Amino acid sequence: MTDDLKLKLSLLPDEPGVYRYRNREGTIIYVGKAKNLKRRVNSYFNREHTSLRTTMLVRNIADMEYTVVNTEEEALDLENALIKEYQPRYNVLLKDDKSYPWICISGGLYPRVYITRDAKGRGDRFYGPYPKTEVAHVLIDTIRQIYPLRTCRLNVSRETIEADKHRLCLQYHIHRCEGCCKGLVSPEQYGQYISEIRQILNGDTHQLMEVLMQQMQQLASELRFEEAEAVKRRYRLLEHVRRRSVIVSPSIHNIDVFGLLRDDDAAWVNYMHVRGGAVVQSYTLEYRLSTHDETDAEIMSMAIAEVHQRFAETYRRDRVTEVMVNVEPDVEFAGLTFTIPQRGDKKHLLDIAVKNATQRRTDRLRMMEKLNPEQRTTRTLTTMQRDLRMTVMPHHIECFDNSNISGSSPVASCVVFRNAKPSKKEYRHFNIKTVEGSDDFASMREVVTRRYSRLSQEGEELPQLLIVDGGKGQVTSAIEALDSIGLHGQITVVGIAKRLNEVYFPGDSIPLYIDKNSETLHVIQRLRDEAHRFAITFHRKQRSKGQIHSALDDIAGIGPKTRTLLLKQFKSLKRIREASQEDLAAVVGQAKAAAIFTALTAQNQGPDKSIVEESNH
Repeated sequence: MTDDLKLKLSLLPDEPGVYRYRNREGTIIYVGKAKNLKRRVNSYFNREHTSLRTTMLVRNIADMEYTVVNTEEEALDLENALIKEYQPRYNVLLKDDKSYPWICISGGLYPRVYITRDAKGRGDRFYGPYPKTEVAHVLIDTIRQIYPLRTCRLNVSRETIEADKHRLCLQYHIHRCEGCCKGLVSPEQYGQYISEIRQILNGDTHQLMEVLMQQMQQLASELRFEEAEAVKRRYRLLEHVRRRSVIVSPSIHNIDVFGLLRDDDAAWVNYMHVRGGAVVQSYTLEYRLSTHDETDAEIMSMAIAEVHQRFAETYRRDRVTEVMVNVEPDVEFAGLTFTIPQRGDKKHLLDIAVKNATQRRTDRLRMMEKLNPEQRTTRTLTTMQRDLRMTVMPHHIECFDNSNISGSSPVASCVVFRNAKPSKKEYRHFNIKTVEGSDDFASMREVVTRRYSRLSQEGEELPQLLIVDGGKGQVTSAIEALDSIGLHGQITVVGIAKRLNEVYFPGDSIPLYIDKNSETLHVIQRLRDEAHRFAITFHRKQRSKGQIHSALDDIAGIGPKTRTLLLKQFKSLKRIREASQEDLAAVVGQAKAAAIFTALTAQNQGPDKSIVEESNH
C-alpha cells in the first residue's frame, strides 16, 4: 500500500457514501457503498480475507476515491448507477440488467398507478427508484386502500365509454374501483385522486401517514392487535419514503452540477454529471488562491472550463446543455444554460455537490495537519489573535474559575494552555483566604493578584491572554487586580459567560458573539470547561476534609488510633458521649478516658452525624 493511499484511508469521514477503487492504470475495478465510509473501506486493509476474489481485489488497489451522500439508501442508489456506468471487474454485475422499481402514473383519461422497472414511456410520470422493493409495494397497496383506482390494463377513453365496450369487473363490486370503464366517476373527480397521489409520491406522505395512524389507533381500541401491528408495519415502512434519493427522477437527464465552497486562501468545486437521473461521475477540483481578488464567479468559470477539457468525451456523447450551479459563472459558454435551483430534486443534487466540496476541504485540512502538526496550531492561534483583537499571538493562555457552595469552602482554579493545548503540570488551585461569604468578584481579585504577583516576583513568563469564567463583573475584577500589581495593559483579559457563550471585553458592555464553529470559541470553551472541572474537583476534596472533622479531633492528646478504638467499640460519637468514664477507661485507659469525658462534657453539643463517615474508614 502506498503512503498516499494510507493517508487517504486515515482521512475518510464517518459518513454514508460510495467508494471507488482504481488499479495502477487508473481503471475503476470496484464500486461499493457504505453506511460508514471510514469503517467499511478500512476493513479491506486491516484484516485477512477468506475470499480469494477479495484478496485479489485488495492486491490490485492503487488508489481510492469516494462520494459522500446523506443516507444509506442514497448510497445504494448511487452504487447501482456507477456499477452500470463503469462495469467494474470485481463487482457482481446483474445479468438481466434490471434496476430498482419505480412507481408510474400513466397518461390518459383515467391514469393507472403501478410498479415498473422500465422507467420509460411518453406521457407517463415516474417516481423513485425505491431501493427496497417492499417499500414500493406497501406504498402502492396503501394508496389503493385510500383511493379507488383502476388496476386493469383496458384502453379506457371517451370513445370506449360511449361505445360501452367494457364490463364492470370484480374491483367495482368490492368497492375498490368506481367504474372508470363505464364512466361512473368523472374524469375531474378521478383527476383529484391522482393529484393527491402525486403529492404523496413527491414525498408529502404526511396525509397518508395520518390515515394509517388513525387506522392503527382504531384497531388497537377495538383490541384487534394483530391487524394494528400490520398497519404499524406499513406506517414504519412509509417513513423510508421521506428519504429522498440521489437518483431523483429519470426526467433529469444529461445535466451537470457544480457546487462551490470557498475559504480565504482556497476554493473547492465539486462536479457531478447526471445521466437518466443517476450520478455517474463525481470529481472535486481544488484551487489555491494567490490573491483575494478572484471572485466566486471567476472560480466557477475556471472550474467549468477545466471540467470541459477533462471530460470532453462525456460532453460529446451526452450533449450536455443544462448546468446547475450555486454561483453563476462570469463567462458565457456556448450551448450551456446555467440555473441556480431553489427547491426540488435539482436543489437536492446541488446540496450533495456542496457537501462533497465541504468534505474535500475537511480532508485537505486534516491531511495538512497530519503532514505538519504545527500548522493547525498556528492557524488556531492566528484566528484567536484576530477574533480577540490582540496585538500578539496567544501562545500562553490562562483561565480562572471560582467554586463554592453558599460561601463554604471557597476555592479557585487556574488552568494553563500552551499553543492551544493543556499544560497540566502548570495547573494551580487556590484556597480563598481574604473573602467572607460568597463573593465571586472579590475571590477573582484575590486569586488573580496572588497568581501574577508571584509570577512577577519570580521573573516567570506572563500569559498573553487571561480568560475568566464570567461576564462583565469578573472581567472588571481581574483588570482591577492586574492594575493593583502594576500589570496594566500587559495581559489581554476576556470573560466568557455560561449561558450563550458570549465573550466580554474590558470596558465594553456589549458582548462579542463568536461563530459557534470558530476555533477561537472551541479553545475558549475548552479552557472554561477545564478550569471548571479542576475547581470543582478541588472544592469537593476540600469539602470532604471538612465533613469528616468531629469533636474528637479537638481533644488534645487524642490521635487517630485512639479515635479508631473508640469508634470500633462504641460505633458513634453519640454513644461515646453517653458512655461513663469507666466504660471509656476500659477501652483507652484512665488518663485518656478522663480527658475525653471532661472535653465532651464541656462541649455540651449534640451528636455529630458526620462522625458516621469517619467510622466507616
